[in-house]
Amino acid sequence: MNQDRLDRQFDFCREIDKEKEITRQTYLADGSRKEGDAEHAWHMALMTILLSEYANEKIDVLKTVTILLIHDLVEIDAGDTYAYGGQDKETQKTRETAAAERIFSILPPDQGAHLRALWEEFEAEETPEAKFARTMDNIQPMMLNAASDGKSWAEHGVYLQQILQRNAHTAEGSQELWEYCARKFLQPNLDKGRIQKNGKE
Repeated sequence: MNQDRLDRQFDFCREIDKEKEITRQTYLADGSRKEGDAEHAWHMALMTILLSEYANEKIDVLKTVTILLIHDLVEIDAGDTYAYGGQDKETQKTRETAAAERIFSILPPDQGAHLRALWEEFEAEETPEAKFARTMDNIQPMMLNAASDGKSWAEHGVYLQQILQRNAHTAEGSQELWEYCARKFLQPNLDKGRIQKNGKE
């Protein structure tokens, strides 16, 4: 047994427990409270196992699940950045890169480098796995927003153009899932006024 390696692995496991404390802006499906980062990661991982058949390109499901489970660990330091703007959006990349450097360096070098590379792969959105992971990262909150009767969209006064800009690349991971979500999640909330039709350009 390599005692130092095992110590570092458990140090990392304890550190990432902090992700459970981070609250996002999206409500649970029943609208009772906002979801946590760790809940978000678990939900997307399971959704990927179920929905991977709709990926535009064949994906390595385990790799995609791993990307989704680790991609928000940087928010332990950087915090959750609201999807539709604000001052935090301007410094998000700098804050999250610094967080990745610290958090993944807790691990033994080989594992730290591997997870850091997967995090960077997600950010680059170039591989089939990263594209599908981004699709899941966009669709999961959209699904919950719709399930909670557009609660978060209405509270923040979100308008359609903001959602379309955020989802400009969602179809690159799955055209079928994007079209389904636009039809089943966005359009009904637009019709009900939960999403504003007009706003800033």
